[in-house]
Amino acid sequence: MQDKLYDCIILGGGPAGLSAGLYCARANLSCAIIDKCTLGGTPANYCEIENYLGFNKIRSFELCEKFEEHINCFNIEKFTCEEIMSTDLLSEIKTIKTDSNTYKAKSVIIALGASAKKLNIKGEEENIGKGVSYCAVCDGAFYKDKTVCVIGGGNSAVEEALYLTKFAKKVYLIHRRNTLRADKIVQERLKNNKKIELILNSIPIEIIAQNKVNSIKIKNTITQEEQNLKTDGVFPYIGIKPNVELFSNQVKLDEEGFIITDKNMETNIKGVYATGDIRNTPLRQVITAVSDGAIAGVEVSKYLIHQKETVKK
Repeated sequence: MQDKLYDCIILGGGPAGLSAGLYCARANLSCAIIDKCTLGGTPANYCEIENYLGFNKIRSFELCEKFEEHINCFNIEKFTCEEIMSTDLLSEIKTIKTDSNTYKAKSVIIALGASAKKLNIKGEEENIGKGVSYCAVCDGAFYKDKTVCVIGGGNSAVEEALYLTKFAKKVYLIHRRNTLRADKIVQERLKNNKKIELILNSIPIEIIAQNKVNSIKIKNTITQEEQNLKTDGVFPYIGIKPNVELFSNQVKLDEEGFIITDKNMETNIKGVYATGDIRNTPLRQVITAVSDGAIAGVEVSKYLIHQKETVKK
């Protein structure tokens, strides 16, 4: 157990957490970032980012490297590859227990993001790593000259389908509605890519495998007709769920399970803030996560100053 009492501990080393760390450090606060992986967060799994101000197009890992280079200019302690096991956010001094250490702080910023939603169909769970993947950038190269399916209709699904055409000879994009939700500019790229076949009004009902995935059964939502598509891989991109398991009995959540914050990123608990994809926000992008982190970092500084003044009185 560490004896040090931090001004702020930031849970999560993605764009929101790194931005929060930067603003805490600039306010001369003692702060630490804890993450179960290396720094970078979810964007590190993408191929390219095209909508971050200042960069027409940049490889995701390059942007994450720039983030880390920036925070390395400040005295921010970083504890990576530590799994958070439990938290006490309700006490005045907050406690974070990982599989390696116990940390204490006067305030906490939660920036643990969200994870990909599962299809929850037969054959999915047992074939993760055997043809089912939630990261095209991580696993796309394994499907050179093969056929794959992407499930979803938003920006992530379409962008990952386009990325997979770099390797696969054929990509099915399966969406449950009759229109896609992706931005028009992304949809135009899809229309111009001959490797992608769009299958609308359809849902997956079973992933079929013999040692590895070889087909997927889908059902038309209008005709109820079922068919088997031969495929070597299935990539679900049907949305995200917030990583709130450690806090769900402490912080208030909305009906979808995201942490409720005010405009200052503060939760229902004094001294506890939430930023990025884990909170109730109308837009989940790298640029908004960075903005959230900046606001939280500034507000933590104000909160600690107020706490100090209150004690003096």
